[in-house]
Amino acid sequence: MNQNEDSRVKLPAILHLTQLGYKYLSLKGAKWDVETNVFTDVFFEAVSNINPSLNSHDLNRLYQDVQLALENDDLGKVFYEMLTQRSGTRLIDFENFENNQFHVVTELTYKNGEDEFRPDIIALINGMPLVFIEVKKPNNRDGVLAERKRIQERFRNKKFRKFVNITQFMIFSNNMEYDPEEIEPWQGAYYASSSYKKPIFNYFREEIGFNLNKELTPLDEATQEFLLQDTNYPTLKSSPEFNTNKNPNSPTNRVLTSLLSRDRLKFILQYAFAYVRETTGLQKHIMRYPQFFATKAIEEALDKDIKKGIIWHTQGSGKTALAYYNTHHLTDYFQKQHKVPKFYFIVDRLDLLTQARDEFTARGLKVHTVNSRDEFVKDLRKKNAVNNDKGIREITVVNIQKFKDDTHVSAATDYDINVQRVYFLDEVHRSYNPEGSFLANLEQSDKKAIKIGLTGTPLIGETLKSKYLFGDYIHKYYYNKSIADGYTLKLIREEIETEYKVILKNALDSIDIKKGDIQKTDVYAHPSFVEPMLEYIIKDFEQFRIRNSDPSTGAMVICDSAEQAEMLFEVFNKKYADDSGLLNAAEPNPTYGKIVTEESRVKKAALILYNSGSKDELKQWRDDFKAGKIDILFVYNMLLTGFDAKRLKKLYLGRVIKSHNLLQALTRVNRTYEDYKYGYVVDFADISKEFDKTNRAYFDELQEVLGDEMESYSNLFMSREEMQENIQEIKETLADFDLKNTENFSSQISQINNRGEMLKIRKALEEARSLYNVIRLVGEYDLLETLDFRTLGALRIMASDRLALLNAKEALQNNEEVSNLLNIALEDILFEFKKTGEAEMILGDALKDILKKTREALGGNFDTKDPEWVSLYDELRRLFDNKNLSEVSQEEMLANMKSLKQIHQAITELNRRNNLLKDKYEGDKKYARVQKRLIEAGKPSALKTAIIEALQHIKEQTDISVLQRNDILNNENYFTKQVARLVDKEFGSTLQQALDYDTTMFISNIIVKEYLDEYYDRAV
Repeated sequence: MNQNEDSRVKLPAILHLTQLGYKYLSLKGAKWDVETNVFTDVFFEAVSNINPSLNSHDLNRLYQDVQLALENDDLGKVFYEMLTQRSGTRLIDFENFENNQFHVVTELTYKNGEDEFRPDIIALINGMPLVFIEVKKPNNRDGVLAERKRIQERFRNKKFRKFVNITQFMIFSNNMEYDPEEIEPWQGAYYASSSYKKPIFNYFREEIGFNLNKELTPLDEATQEFLLQDTNYPTLKSSPEFNTNKNPNSPTNRVLTSLLSRDRLKFILQYAFAYVRETTGLQKHIMRYPQFFATKAIEEALDKDIKKGIIWHTQGSGKTALAYYNTHHLTDYFQKQHKVPKFYFIVDRLDLLTQARDEFTARGLKVHTVNSRDEFVKDLRKKNAVNNDKGIREITVVNIQKFKDDTHVSAATDYDINVQRVYFLDEVHRSYNPEGSFLANLEQSDKKAIKIGLTGTPLIGETLKSKYLFGDYIHKYYYNKSIADGYTLKLIREEIETEYKVILKNALDSIDIKKGDIQKTDVYAHPSFVEPMLEYIIKDFEQFRIRNSDPSTGAMVICDSAEQAEMLFEVFNKKYADDSGLLNAAEPNPTYGKIVTEESRVKKAALILYNSGSKDELKQWRDDFKAGKIDILFVYNMLLTGFDAKRLKKLYLGRVIKSHNLLQALTRVNRTYEDYKYGYVVDFADISKEFDKTNRAYFDELQEVLGDEMESYSNLFMSREEMQENIQEIKETLADFDLKNTENFSSQISQINNRGEMLKIRKALEEARSLYNVIRLVGEYDLLETLDFRTLGALRIMASDRLALLNAKEALQNNEEVSNLLNIALEDILFEFKKTGEAEMILGDALKDILKKTREALGGNFDTKDPEWVSLYDELRRLFDNKNLSEVSQEEMLANMKSLKQIHQAITELNRRNNLLKDKYEGDKKYARVQKRLIEAGKPSALKTAIIEALQHIKEQTDISVLQRNDILNNENYFTKQVARLVDKEFGSTLQQALDYDTTMFISNIIVKEYLDEYYDRAV
């Protein structure tokens, strides 16, 4: 069978969607607006059915409003508000979701001028292309990462703005299970919301107990035949491999069921999106799967009349966002019960109130804040659930810090029975003393209120168990799952250098301390101690930026005291702030021996203490840090919980923090950012004993709490044992090879022709490189003796070269995706143009752009045996034999651009002619190639019209035969004779003369080869 992405993934996925209730719609004869890709006939019919009072004028006006909304530079926010509108004119019927129309199409062109792309599968709701799916066959080169890069480039293109805005979310799959060892989403099925920048790929792991296959209806045979005939794959019907690929439990089909079955899609469209105003601009977020299942679990608990419980989701998994999503979901849930919910988010510190307020405001909620007992009493006694007159969703953020010990907050409230209070209590692992008054007051204020506790580290001691205070767990999601899903990172603990320890000891000795005369706090805040400490931090962080080639990262110093923080900030401003840091610009760092670059230099810091600035100033400094305007933060107690800054990748820990508070502080650096695999903690205070103690206590007590789930809870740090295990795995993978002699190793891997085997070897060598850096950072230097890491670095390059060669061979042998070959040929070209002037930079961008267009045009051609295509491809390869273009002169660049434009124009014209040919045969590439081969051979006639008419009749009858006779392609002689009879009959009729035997067999063999190549997966 034809083993390409169409046969193995795309067509089975389309059939699976038809089993989920989507009707396959052929593009032949369909009408759609090329500006938006809305299928207007379907749109007008569906929307008219939902809104029967609308006349044709109203419908046209509504569609014009949709078109205008899609032109906004807002990631489709205005359109989304139209899409989810429940009252007035509706685009989707959410009350009766079955009242909508669901279609699936394939290869719909998203086009604006010369720029275009064609998603593999598009799901239409009421004619609107709201979801598209990109698929690859298993074990494809670069996995789904290649698709992420492509969609990132496309969505940055402003010409595709309308298509980005109308797309609600996307699915990407290469039909493989997730690799538990991969941090980057290389294989598996992922989903992402639309983005103008970099789409975030999310895992989806269906939870136990949800049987979604009940959503499937039996496959309709007539639908299958129509799809195969419409896509020109009639040969697949009789293929056992194709039937295997229709398995509803394949990774692609599973995620389609999880996300696109009717109930799931209805939920996602209504509740799973958030438009967030971040420091970098507006972003569109989509629910992560643990947030989805937690929301469903809350609903299930409420259905059972359970009034309180705990959401245990690890730090960094988005608990504030979860509360936001539930303000929308629970509003509808309670409105069905004729109740209006009123939402509260409870925190225990002023800085957390500010952070929560900012998070909710960024997501579009109207936020009220309560920071005193009187304000809280007043709010509780309000009978109205909404305070604004615009109908905006609201939440009240309450800081209990100043009144948590009051004996009375409020007596039983005379509440309106139609109002349902919902309390989200943040960080319920602390500050909610069962012997204090706040919980009692909260209980007494409204005994019917819903209380949902949120925590990443629940209290599990005998006296303060979170479950005792807040009820049972509603949903759990642990940090090792979060790490596996790419939402958070493991941590690396770095000890400070031995040399520096000596410097600090000398600094302490130099401070004249008489027992009892000076406090320890004053010692660590003394300039003699602070100055060498800060020098180490600055040098270490600057070299961290250099080592990672990333000056965008930020750092935080958790100080021993407020006094130490103030002194660090004072010394920083004197020695390092702004241009004063140029003092030691050429001084090599003794640890790494590298020169600090101006770009990597630490120039600006902020001091974040409760009294270091006004509320507005503290907020501005936090925002500036998130935006990359501040390099380093000095803190004491603030920002240790709830502060989410993705660029914060280095934490300097200056004091020991106890118990769950330690876990909270450490996970400030566990957010994903760029391509980082770890967050880094530099340990001045030697937290190892306290962390081990805390972690051990959690393990012991969680065993009782979690039972069988215990295996899902693991160490946050990469441990020495894990390093040793990784080393052993590397040794096992490479055991058969000579790792000491690079020439012998090169000879050995040159005999490997299995791409999968080479992938394992290269992966092991890449792991060795990462492990080498980690071992050096954490100071486990004895582990460096277990492998010759330096030699392994050279072997890694050899393995990469061998794998690249195998990839090229595979692409040459399999023309299913010519773009693979082109990517291999051109992907390593370096566009590192040095800025000598704006003109050269523009030239560099223009060259890159025309190269991209030329490569895509060549890759989009379906006849790579055409002599004209081969000639153009060879010319492109010739231009870029020298792949390093960083030193190309302006004259050479202009010459290259001229040649590229000529190639691009030629391939564009060739593709245009090919597409015209294909259209003659209902999009069937096979017959377009057959016609070209006959024209090239001059057989049987020079009359194109006669050839086209005859081939059209032959195609129609042959496709029917293949669909009706499952075994016909297994009998090549019989199939050839049948095709020969059709050739003789149809060409004889159109040419009005009989063909000789040789000509008949020449034509027949070309046609038969096309069908058999498709069936048996030979190169076409």
